[in-house]
Amino acid sequence: MTFDNSYARLPDKFFQRIHPVPVAEPRLIALNRPLAAELELDLPEDDAELAAVFSGNSLLPGTDPIAQAYAGHQFGHFVPQLGDGRAVLLGEVVTSHGRRYDIQLKGSGKTRFSRGGDGRSPLGPVIREYIVSEAMHALGIPTSRALAMTATGETVFRETDLPGGVLTRVADSFVRVGTFEYFAAREDEDAVRQLADYVIDRHYPQCRDAANPYVALFGAVCRAKAELVARWLCVGFIHGVMNTDNTAVSGQTIDYGPCAFMDAYDPARVFSSIDHQGRYGFNQQANIAMWNMACLGGCLLPLFHADPEQARKEGDAVIEGFAPAFTARYREGLCRKIGLEPSNHGFELARNLLGIMHRDRTDFTVTFRTLAESTADDAGLVGLFSSGEDIRAWTGSWRAALRDQGISDDAAARVMRDANPACIPRNHRIEEAIRAAEDKGDFQPALRLAEVLARPFEAQPGNDRYAAPPRPEELVHQTFCGT
Repeated sequence: MTFDNSYARLPDKFFQRIHPVPVAEPRLIALNRPLAAELELDLPEDDAELAAVFSGNSLLPGTDPIAQAYAGHQFGHFVPQLGDGRAVLLGEVVTSHGRRYDIQLKGSGKTRFSRGGDGRSPLGPVIREYIVSEAMHALGIPTSRALAMTATGETVFRETDLPGGVLTRVADSFVRVGTFEYFAAREDEDAVRQLADYVIDRHYPQCRDAANPYVALFGAVCRAKAELVARWLCVGFIHGVMNTDNTAVSGQTIDYGPCAFMDAYDPARVFSSIDHQGRYGFNQQANIAMWNMACLGGCLLPLFHADPEQARKEGDAVIEGFAPAFTARYREGLCRKIGLEPSNHGFELARNLLGIMHRDRTDFTVTFRTLAESTADDAGLVGLFSSGEDIRAWTGSWRAALRDQGISDDAAARVMRDANPACIPRNHRIEEAIRAAEDKGDFQPALRLAEVLARPFEAQPGNDRYAAPPRPEELVHQTFCGT
């Protein structure tokens, strides 16, 4: 394998060089072998050796471990120094195709950014992120991925004593909006420029040839983020903590803390136990993404133009394009969910359906998947709603729209099956898997759930329990980040 640790070649103020803190009794729970093959990793065969590598007890040749510095707006309040308080970037792998990936351990012990924390992770959040990030990848949503999870054989102290774990995760990079904020807060314009140049070279090389590469970079990151959030909404995903330090400039989803997927449709739904004001609720995610992008723009202003007023005009012009970019991608996604070509009428139809779903509290995923099977017969779909008259009126308008666009029932069904998953990471199934692991040391429910979620758009006979919404007593009302 080839390591080429470009971030570690930046000045020392960008990171702390530090090795992971060894754990007592590492045990490999899962290795994502397809991802390991994609990364072209030459790994040991022995489980004990693998556990040592993926717990941080042993380092692969060529790694250059660092903890990255960053700041961030947390629930709207700026914190000038955060950083990798419980993570270590082992290094960057470059495949034979020239693709570069960060490989990071999460839960690997204290760094100088730990702010009094223990630098460890409970096993539950490791399992949650492993399952959800791989499910998001299978859903076609840009995301960090999970390479391995290990148990540490140690106890982590939170509200109660919990078993510890380490997640090995992979991303295009872990550079965040908060990374830019760290240096902008220190008025270190040279560092902001170095970081911007690094991000252009690594993620957006097309910006280098623009009239103003830094304005072009800002626009590219905004478009990537707008598209990402639109994709989240189309599968009912709620990130939970969209702080700027959890916002990657690559356009990938990172930092799965108190995330969750919608059950009964409620546009104001909040799961995070620490989001008391609903700042990061489902229907706030696009607004918050734009707010985060404005924070990035503020960091980049000195690079836009020497004249502050002109620099602000350049930045404002980019941020004003965020909402149209998001709306266009969201319109396209919602129209596909009901089998239509993108149009204002199709978008209105889809939003009307969401309104009926909200009123009748129908399950987001089940409703859309059932619609995909309802091009010829309304019975299954109507049975989900308490207001049969309203949903029948809606399906009449929907079928008329399909005819107007010249779309056959079979063609619509194919589009909808590809846009509407049958299985998502149901919150109650994740909790079930975590409970089995933490309480009984049984990892099979987690591994089985991950296996099913690798094929989310397929009908999987015998796996109906994974597609079913929770019963009232199974509902998960809050999720937790594990810090």
